[in-house]
Formats: sequence, C-alpha cells, structure tokens
Amino acid sequence: MYWLLPYWVRMEFVPVWAVSMQQALDLIKEAVQGERNDELFYDELIRLAPTKEQVQMIESIRNDERGHNRMFRDMFRAMTGQEIKGISDESYEKVQSYEEGLSRALQGELAAVEKYRKIWFGLPTGIYKDTVNGIVWDELKHADKYNYLISLNRAKG
Repeated sequence: MYWLLPYWVRMEFVPVWAVSMQQALDLIKEAVQGERNDELFYDELIRLAPTKEQVQMIESIRNDERGHNRMFRDMFRAMTGQEIKGISDESYEKVQSYEEGLSRALQGELAAVEKYRKIWFGLPTGIYKDTVNGIVWDELKHADKYNYLISLNRAKG
C-alpha cells in the first residue's frame, strides 16, 4: 500500500517562474517600454518582406502587438492608478536580412511567452490574468507564423 500524506501536511508547491504582484507590474512596464524598438523592427521587417502575403502576415502580428501593448498599459493604469512613461534605453539594432529578421522575431515571440508567463503568475485571478493568458496564446500563434515564414523562405532559397 502506498502512504499518502494528508493535504494539510504537504509542503507548499511554488513554480520556479512564480513572481510577486510588484514584479509582475515591473515586467508589464518593461514590456511596454520597448514599444518604440518593436515598431521600428516591424516596419523594417515589413519593408523587407518579399510578397504581399508575407507583408500581410507580419502586419497582422504587428497589429496584435499594438493591441497587447494597449492592454498592458490599461491593466497597469487600472491596477496602479499610474501611466507607464518613458521608453527603453536600448538602442535599435537594424536587421541585416529578412531571414535574420524572421529568426530574431521568432526568438522575440518565444521570449515574450516566458516574460508574460511570469506576469500571469503574479496577477490575481480574474480579468487581468485572463487577458494575459490571451496575450500568451497570441504570442504562441505569432511564433507559429514566424516558423511558417522561415520555412517558406528557406524552401524558396
């Protein structure tokens, strides 16, 4: 027979990516402050895209990202009563080629999933947590689209 400890004896489980509410708010602020570099990156990627289909796909991702940014700003304001001000002090790094840009975009989407998962864990149950969950799903969808574009352009090359 297996020995099972009653639930009141078990140690509390804490996921490795669990963060506090304040850490989640700091991560939201960080995500929003990179907005300018994101816009420059998407504009450049759109200019480099070889077909109208690829332009439309990247534009749809860019538009989703703008919506995410607005939602993060609105959540931050609702939770803190403050606006997110300032922009990232990171300088923009130009894309060397379309293929390199697609690869960088894919890595960016996957990094966003990691960051947003931390944000999700730091928020209380309810609309904010549900909203971040939807944003994570979008980021995964974007990663799939970038994988498709990478594959499409490798097949043509």
